[in-house]
Amino acid sequence: MSNELIENIDKVHTTAMGRPEFDDIKDYAEFSKYYWYRDELIKICRAHGLKAPSGKIELNKVIEAYFSGEKILPDRKRAGRKEKTVAIDLTSETGLIECGFTFGNRFREFFSRQTGEENFKFNVDMVATVKAVKENGDESFTLGDLLDIYYGKKIYAVYDKSALQWNRFVKDFCADDATKEYGERLKVAAKLWSIVRDSDMEKKYSKELLEKYRDRL
Repeated sequence: MSNELIENIDKVHTTAMGRPEFDDIKDYAEFSKYYWYRDELIKICRAHGLKAPSGKIELNKVIEAYFSGEKILPDRKRAGRKEKTVAIDLTSETGLIECGFTFGNRFREFFSRQTGEENFKFNVDMVATVKAVKENGDESFTLGDLLDIYYGKKIYAVYDKSALQWNRFVKDFCADDATKEYGERLKVAAKLWSIVRDSDMEKKYSKELLEKYRDRL
């Protein structure tokens, strides 16, 4: 530890203890007196509707601009565009939007190395999260955050399992010869599904289910 650091150790802030709230700070000079963790900077930017990039240097630049009266806003349109991106080295700190994330082989291989899973597969919550991150233009979300989604350490967006359940339900409904008597089978399937969906019953089709609720179809 350098002599200069030792001499000024009482001026170094490593926790939020005794630190004012962000909204009580008057200018960037005062803000810079305190130590801020990356996650804190991200939360500050999000809370004030500012762009929240993944890097700490970029985050500080956004906040410095904020104190100067300039609001650097998230690029909402960027997530909806298909852009050609320059291939960059992938690390846990790499921003998901920054690297142009897709569910292709390059990113599958990255997560395979991170998890040790030779045949790595993205789970449904990862798919839902990527969609939400891109829709939100959330540039602070990293590949490391997505890895936490895989391990269940974080929740960002949850896959709507009801759509999958409905697809299986209607497939099994139409595969049953007993349903061929109905002219508009999809409409009948939808009515039966609504009964099952709003109940405590297992979300699956069965012949017994059809017989039980036939008079309501």
